[in-house]
Amino acid sequence: MRYSDFLQHGGRIGFIAPSFGCASLEPYHSRFKSALSFFGEQGYSCVPGPNVYEDKGIGKSNTPEKCAEEINDFFMNDRSDIIISVGGGETMNEDLSFVDFESISKSKPKWFLGYSDNTNLIFTLTTLCDTAAVYGPCASSFGMRPMHPYLTDSFDLLCGKKTSFTNYKKWEIESLSSAENPLAPLNATEPYSMSVFTEGNYYSENEARLSRPVSFSGRMLGGCLDILTILCGTKFDKVKEFNEKYSDDGIIWFLESCDLNPISITRSLWQLKEAGWFDRAAGFLIGRPMHIRDNMFGIDCREAAVRILKDLNVPVILDVDLGHLPPQIPVISGSIGKVTADSNSLDITYELR
Repeated sequence: MRYSDFLQHGGRIGFIAPSFGCASLEPYHSRFKSALSFFGEQGYSCVPGPNVYEDKGIGKSNTPEKCAEEINDFFMNDRSDIIISVGGGETMNEDLSFVDFESISKSKPKWFLGYSDNTNLIFTLTTLCDTAAVYGPCASSFGMRPMHPYLTDSFDLLCGKKTSFTNYKKWEIESLSSAENPLAPLNATEPYSMSVFTEGNYYSENEARLSRPVSFSGRMLGGCLDILTILCGTKFDKVKEFNEKYSDDGIIWFLESCDLNPISITRSLWQLKEAGWFDRAAGFLIGRPMHIRDNMFGIDCREAAVRILKDLNVPVILDVDLGHLPPQIPVISGSIGKVTADSNSLDITYELR
């Protein structure tokens, strides 16, 4: 696995818009401007790409060709030291047809940070280019004031200051950020409460505690389930080869979802499982889904995941700080992760090997 150099003080941060840009839509435009101020005040140079302020595409900043051109340019040329996506979106998958993965795999690796629709690039960087990337907050999130520790944690990772993380005490179910109040801080009102399925038993913080810690390790792989399901079976699906290459490590799948309801999650996980993606699974980290309150046919999103994954006989940790209901623990896709779940706490340490 190839790893980027960590960002040095005074280094250059590149910003690209392979999905949504930060044109005039609020609160994202003001948040991005605030984020640029933060990075500048910390002594870093900010290098926005040509699509950052564009709004010419369908579900993204520009045409697939223009978005891919920006990706290729920033990864293959000396524009910046690391790269952060300015936002998520809807149709980044269309960019992939024009991304030069072969040349990127031969270029000096750079950290890429983003989540949601950015799964399209994070997942393919890892599986096609053997290059680690970071699944975590997009650039506009760094514009909130005051800044939540999950953001400084993610930036500390990019700077090489921190590679071990613990869950946060509370999470946000309803954001206060709006066009009228774009820089609103994280509205963390809900206490952290994870569930664990292990050795055939389901443990919920509200029902029963683990009698002993659950620990496992493996190479991190995953992202937004909405996107992974779309990639499955395409020419960009090289999971079988990735599984074989890293079979001795095992795979920790980190997964979360945006638009999927409980039944959609069931279908998606079934598809990936039957496609052989989970053949080398060492464990699962399932983030809080956007539809966390939904219940369909008597099951919620947690039960949907356990229903499909339980016969793999590996630990499944649910309601992790990951994904669309922040805060988010940053995940280094491609790294070796060491996970420990104990009572209602989760600890993750990454090894870059």
